[in-house]
Amino acid sequence: MKLRDLIVVFGVILIVMMLIIPLPSFILSFLIIINITIALLVLLVSMNMNEPLQFSVFPSLLLILTLFRLGLNISTTRLILGEGEAGKVISTFGQFVVGGNIIVGLVIFLILIIIQFIVITKGAERVSEVAARFTLDAMPGKQMSIDADLNAGLINELQAKTRREKIEREADFYGAMDGASKFVKGDAIASIIIVALNLTVGIIIGMVQQGLSLSEASQTFSLLTVGDGIVSQIPALLISTATGIVVTRAASDDSNIGQDIRTQLLAYPVMLMVAGFVILILGLTPIGFVLTLPIAALLIIGGYLLRQNGSKQTELDEMAEEQALEDTFKSQESVIDLIQVDPIEFEFGYALVPLADSSQGGDLLDRIVMIRRQLAIEMGVVLPIVRIRDNIQLEPNQYRIKIKGSEVANGELLYDHYLAMSPGIDDPAIQGIQTTEPAFGLPALWISEQMKEKAELSGYTVVDPPSVVSTHLTEVLKQHLHELLGRQEVKQLIDHLREKNATLVDEVSPELLSLGDIQKILVNLLKEKLSIRNLPVIFEVLADYGALTKDPDLLTEYVRQALSRQITDKYTNEEKTLKVITVSPDMEHRIASAVQTTEHGNYLALGTEDSGQFLKEVSSYVEQWVDADNEPVILCSPAIRRYIRQLIERYFPNVAVLSYNELESYVEVQSIGVVNAA
Repeated sequence: MKLRDLIVVFGVILIVMMLIIPLPSFILSFLIIINITIALLVLLVSMNMNEPLQFSVFPSLLLILTLFRLGLNISTTRLILGEGEAGKVISTFGQFVVGGNIIVGLVIFLILIIIQFIVITKGAERVSEVAARFTLDAMPGKQMSIDADLNAGLINELQAKTRREKIEREADFYGAMDGASKFVKGDAIASIIIVALNLTVGIIIGMVQQGLSLSEASQTFSLLTVGDGIVSQIPALLISTATGIVVTRAASDDSNIGQDIRTQLLAYPVMLMVAGFVILILGLTPIGFVLTLPIAALLIIGGYLLRQNGSKQTELDEMAEEQALEDTFKSQESVIDLIQVDPIEFEFGYALVPLADSSQGGDLLDRIVMIRRQLAIEMGVVLPIVRIRDNIQLEPNQYRIKIKGSEVANGELLYDHYLAMSPGIDDPAIQGIQTTEPAFGLPALWISEQMKEKAELSGYTVVDPPSVVSTHLTEVLKQHLHELLGRQEVKQLIDHLREKNATLVDEVSPELLSLGDIQKILVNLLKEKLSIRNLPVIFEVLADYGALTKDPDLLTEYVRQALSRQITDKYTNEEKTLKVITVSPDMEHRIASAVQTTEHGNYLALGTEDSGQFLKEVSSYVEQWVDADNEPVILCSPAIRRYIRQLIERYFPNVAVLSYNELESYVEVQSIGVVNAA
């Protein structure tokens, strides 16, 4: 431990020694000045902090200073009663306050005691008690808020840990302040008792032991007692005020109490002018204008000047915001940042800057937050942060979406237009710029705002540009979710599952399956647009079958069968009917016979003729599909489901392949065609 760390230890030891060992009047006067200095320093620090936690040592410091002040009281009492004097500081304060009138001095001292005890100390004690109770009551809600932000990806693990630690420190601080405020109250009571004892016993000692008359004893010991009381009460009053400031201080951004009072109290210059006119009218009373006119003039002139400066400051702030926005888009990026490949990027031309600029009404950032929440709820995946940037290499109205550095989609927007999609029957009166809806590839028109209401009356679906972008981004992210689920993301999901299902997780990972194996299984599910939100069910299946096989594809099939209710709800309509394309027994037999088994797993080695025939027939049925509410579905036996999926996924990515074991018994299956062998 360093020497400077032992200063407080030595200080506490000296305070304890003060309670026992008599001190000379010179040393005592020096310590009294130190006491006043420290109290003043504590008050100034409390006024300049931004939030209470910046002065978290205050409860402990309050106890030490209270003990120090009581030690000084005992030492001064020993000198006053023993020698009839207590040093130059106490005598000076006594003569200055008493001013030749002992009764006036005692009244002033009692007023100081009342102010400290009833007003400041009582209020600080009550605020400390309420703040401690409210802080403890709010802890669960704050913890839930942190967990929600962490799950939504708004903060990372380190930020969440820091915020949790701050909540714990707040609870500890306000709990300590609740107890420490009792020290201030006890100190005020002790001061009253000490003054009463010094005055009473001092007069008795002066008359009995020193042979003084009643008036002489009263004069001597009253002066010393009042001086001692004032000397102890001034730092006590400063500490009490600091206590009240600390417990009533609300956290603010980079400002102390002086700045807050100045900016908030003077935030409404018109009100200052109103107050000035009221004070001016008060001069019509017998009070007179001599007293009211200077104050009224100060308020009116000050309010007028503040109002003028406020208008200029508003203009400067607007210019600064515009310059900051311009600097943001013009600023050079760090070279090291260019090396990193962002998981998701959204780039746009300069004409689309208002999409992301909140000062111009852009809400793209808020929409992206909602997209991440939506996909977390629907698919069980927490997406990484979407990097948004402007790109001067793009056309002004163009945007593009990148996944891991590669472009996967792009589009074009007319920011001051609306996208109108026909209900099926075009209205010749609706004129606009021909385009294609980017998310689903539907024909559409860019129409002006004047044409919007007319298009809506004609049955057109009219969408604003931000909604077009967010819909396109949502669909693209759904298609590429499996690419965004890496081992790190899977580990986060497993850690979250472990909080409530520790036994289940420990049985599966790493005992049965590695992190990579689990990731492959979850990726397989996401590839076929199945939600992995129900992780407990998935891990139950892995716990049951993980000891039998390590093949991720086979384990995926077992998981899919366990998710049969989820799959059924996804593909059936409200009447619980399912239109499907079935596979003939002969074709199923050929596919099953073409499965080759190797040490690296199973794969399909179907002949060119058979695979071509299969894809041709599937293509013909997909073209004839008329169910707009559901995607095309192929139904087959469980043994070959994954191989059929492997066969068609490159050519028909939106065609779902289900097995009989993945449907609930209440589903009514309607076959619209059969894929036969050649």
